Amino acid sequence: MVEKTALDWIAIALVVIGGLNWGLVGISQDFNLVALIFGYSIIARIVYLLVGLSALYMIYFANKQH
Repeated sequence: MVEKTALDWIAIALVVIGGLNWGLVGISQDFNLVALIFGYSIIARIVYLLVGLSALYMIYFANKQH
């Protein structure tokens, strides 16, 4: 089993948050948790960017050699 770094855990958490947010949007198009918390601000855009970067990192993470 590969030890997870702090970056691994942060990326996992952000991908889970992003996945749950998209699930909520899928259930109810009007319910966007990130927008509810941060509004449609630069902070929300940063959260979306970090979630996207985390998803890219998860591609690397899933293919790491053991």
